[in-house]
Amino acid sequence: MNRLRIAFLASNNGTSFRAVYEAIQSDKLDATAVLLVTNKNHSPAFAFAEEHGVPSFHIPTKGVEADADKRLQETLVGYGADLVVLSGYLRKLGPLTLETFKGRILNVHPGLLPKYGGLGMYGRKVHQAVLDNKERSTAATIHLVDAQYDHGLTIATEVVPIDAADDISSLEIRVMEAECVLFVETIRRIIGGQLPLPF
Repeated sequence: MNRLRIAFLASNNGTSFRAVYEAIQSDKLDATAVLLVTNKNHSPAFAFAEEHGVPSFHIPTKGVEADADKRLQETLVGYGADLVVLSGYLRKLGPLTLETFKGRILNVHPGLLPKYGGLGMYGRKVHQAVLDNKERSTAATIHLVDAQYDHGLTIATEVVPIDAADDISSLEIRVMEAECVLFVETIRRIIGGQLPLPF
């Protein structure tokens, strides 16, 4: 197949966006990072994209969801995205974008789904809940995106054991590392045809 054209959506740091971008740059993935879209124009992900020559767009969403959905859909189509990767994008996608890219939008979640997903369950809140429940393991989970938070089909999971000495910070670091490795591996499998698009 032709080089996979990947678009990224991020609200803050975009850690997995950076990991995938770096894998592309080091020829570990036969893909192209076609653009980065953020809903926060001062996000570190936006700055990283601009610094590395990835076309970057700020599309605000609060209070203008329908307009943002249309702008996002048109931008993704205009840049010829084959796959849309959410890297800490903390907004729901609208119906135009979801329909146009059905089966081609992936998100990474820092916990097991569905147990530790849903509205308000993101970032350190997930790790706190996992520790509060005295779990022996957690996970990085990649799933398809649909109209509900953390609801779509699970594509890949990497279990992360929890150590007795773990706190939120240490667990966050290890899960984030697992997320990055898992996303790069999942995209490699998509490129290799083991996980054909659309899902």
